[in-house]
Amino acid sequence: MMSDTVPALALYVRPSCPYCVRVTEFCQQHQLSLEQRNIAEGSHLEALMVGGGKRQVPCLRIESASGEVRWLYESLDIIAYLKAHLVR
Repeated sequence: MMSDTVPALALYVRPSCPYCVRVTEFCQQHQLSLEQRNIAEGSHLEALMVGGGKRQVPCLRIESASGEVRWLYESLDIIAYLKAHLVR
């Protein structure tokens, strides 16, 4: 269940992508647990294409408590978002 202040986050990745590894390592260093969706498995690529509009990874899907969804691309932008919102 989502709280009113904490968005639901899902990180779309491809394990061989160095930019995905950058974000994953940042999360590990800061003990952040994000749901990871490998675009090579299941329907994750289709969801990324439909929702975000392109197959670029990493991509952070951010869903607010109100249901608004935002798709954030670029590893450094994702890390900046995580720093600003989750790292204490």
